[in-house]
Amino acid sequence: MKELSLHILDVAKNSVKAGASLTEISISTDTDGLMTVSITDNGCGMTDEVLKRVTDPFYTTRTTRKVGLGLPLWRLAAEQTGGSFHIESSTEEGRSGTCVTAVFDTKSIDCMPMGDIVSTVVTLISGSPDKDFVFSDNDERNKRSVYLDTRQMREILGDGVSLDALEIQMWMSEYLCEQYENKTEN
Repeated sequence: MKELSLHILDVAKNSVKAGASLTEISISTDTDGLMTVSITDNGCGMTDEVLKRVTDPFYTTRTTRKVGLGLPLWRLAAEQTGGSFHIESSTEEGRSGTCVTAVFDTKSIDCMPMGDIVSTVVTLISGSPDKDFVFSDNDERNKRSVYLDTRQMREILGDGVSLDALEIQMWMSEYLCEQYENKTEN
């Protein structure tokens, strides 16, 4: 994967596969250029054994192939910039879920470009219209804040409108693009 948005798509899709009803994607960039990307879900979580092995490329819980490169490549992408990578997960009832956090030094020559994060978010939502997603991107350098919460969208749209409807996908894309174009006043 050559763009960070594709890594985000991969990890967030894993959240949906883990039974998450809510996945939160948070991107935060400070004035020094450190970008923290966290993907948190309320899915089934991982056992301690799986958690210990999940960043090994030759370990996967899939039965279709014998390697799992998503998290190992995400970790490598962060660490190559001088950043870090961390996973927390729980299978305890009432506290189950997983949080994957990667920190990137955006000033590093090895930092991948973000890519098309708007299309990534819209694809995630329209691909799992019965799940909820919260997306935020706060960039202190560019004085920009982007936010979308499907729970709020459902309240406004009502029961009869699905989040995978073409009109809704187009609206989400335009709404996110407008937020990326506008800077907030501080």
